[in-house]
Amino acid sequence: MKQARQMLLSACVGMLLVSGAAFGADEPAIAGDTTVAPAKAPAKDLILKGDAKCTGCHDEADEPIGRATMLELNPGVLAIATTRHGVKGDERTPTCTDCHGESKDHINFKGKGKEKPPAPDRSFRKITATPAAERNAACLTCHKGDKRTHWEGSQHAANDVACNSCHKVHAEHDPVRNKKTQAEVCFTCHKNERADTHKISTHPLAAGKMGCSDCHNAHGSAGPKLLKKNTLNETCFTCHAEKRGPFLWEHQPVTEDCSSCHTPHGSNITPLLKSRAPFMCSECHDGPHNSDVPYGTVAAGIQGGYANPNMNPTENATGRGCMNCHSMVHGSNHPAGALLHR
Repeated sequence: MKQARQMLLSACVGMLLVSGAAFGADEPAIAGDTTVAPAKAPAKDLILKGDAKCTGCHDEADEPIGRATMLELNPGVLAIATTRHGVKGDERTPTCTDCHGESKDHINFKGKGKEKPPAPDRSFRKITATPAAERNAACLTCHKGDKRTHWEGSQHAANDVACNSCHKVHAEHDPVRNKKTQAEVCFTCHKNERADTHKISTHPLAAGKMGCSDCHNAHGSAGPKLLKKNTLNETCFTCHAEKRGPFLWEHQPVTEDCSSCHTPHGSNITPLLKSRAPFMCSECHDGPHNSDVPYGTVAAGIQGGYANPNMNPTENATGRGCMNCHSMVHGSNHPAGALLHR
């Protein structure tokens, strides 16, 4: 009985192998061959094979994104395989034609010698006839929302700045995504800010401890100057939380706008002050010093304890250092700190 069962099972398996139907094979399988026929490639793999038309001509020696820079040499076209755009295991991975268009004239070019083929339908060279809006549309097909929500209407979009003006898609290490090299990319356009960062007092951009993107969102913002937050103060407080308050005694310029006293990109007066005291203080606190009591019994040559308010010394006459006494310029929580003394 056992032998009969085994013979019947062997006969059934043999019939299935001969027909090939059990494994979905395109051709009849050989009897006794237990190898499973490979399944058909999914549609995405068939699309990716179209890139072979591009890589048949473009190799690692090509520099598709323009001339080399001081930051790093431009990678060859095949270096994109080291980036997220070259991960074939992800079904969202774009193909050459997804970004550059079908480019039939470019692909079917039959020129000879040094004759150059026509440009692809969508070129990403820095000097290109493809409008910036069209290049950006190709990127925004995948890169939607999040930090790019306010791209339309932003200063960069309004000035025809393209994604590839800042990003190197084919590079394994995109300089603008690294804090140590990001500022140099921004400084190619923002020359004044580059000069400010070489002043005595500045944010630690050169040390690589922060980048432009710590304060700005280059892809658009609801706030001014492409700031990450809706206001300048909110942006500053992300790092300088101790200045946020609320304080028992507020200093009005602090609550209104940090740039009333500070300049963010660099200054020759620490800490990032726009000008020195008492001149900066006098921009708001004009006229004689408005305290009813002089600084001391012999302040500015005035003898006695309480002096006539009309005889109070000016800030210029009392050491030219407002913050020697008004040290808590950002606000005070001390019960006796109404004048920001403590």
